[in-house]
Amino acid sequence: METYRLSFWRRVLLWLKNDVRYYHKDFARGVKNLIRWFPVIWKDRDWDDHYIWEIWKKKLSFQAEHIYKHGHHVDNVYDAQRMRTCVRLMDDIQREFYSSEFMDYHESKMYFTPCEKHPEYGTVETTELWERFDDYFAKYPHAYREVTKTDRYIFDNDSKQKIAMNMGYYLHKKANRILFKLLERHLESWWD
Repeated sequence: METYRLSFWRRVLLWLKNDVRYYHKDFARGVKNLIRWFPVIWKDRDWDDHYIWEIWKKKLSFQAEHIYKHGHHVDNVYDAQRMRTCVRLMDDIQREFYSSEFMDYHESKMYFTPCEKHPEYGTVETTELWERFDDYFAKYPHAYREVTKTDRYIFDNDSKQKIAMNMGYYLHKKANRILFKLLERHLESWWD
């Protein structure tokens, strides 16, 4: 079996014909990418998932903008909307919106009281000033049913605050599931 080997000059001519004519566009695109990614990479750290979300959100935002403006397939507008939905879900998950939303429905005062035996130590006491957890339960009735019907969640005498905390945990996990379900279902079709 004989292998065909191109001569040096033939390879140079092919390189000039195929690669060099687009070199200035590739260089300009590379510089533009460096400029727009610089703030994200500058703030990137390796110790927290927050930075992974930041990079992923930025990439999907850039991709959604490009597909919306220059998409050459039938569903480019819907694909851009799905990408933006994923970015919003990532933002909510990153900010832990659902797991901390219940705190908007109550206010409590926290104070420390010294222990009798060891005055240098103290115990935390809380007093609830007001609560509107019924509004929170009405806002997410499905989550309320799921949390109160299963044994997976820990309750302290069925206090409303514990139910609301568990609902926040449930809604946070549900947002994760929805995000990754969307990505699993549509990720490969976004770049066709």
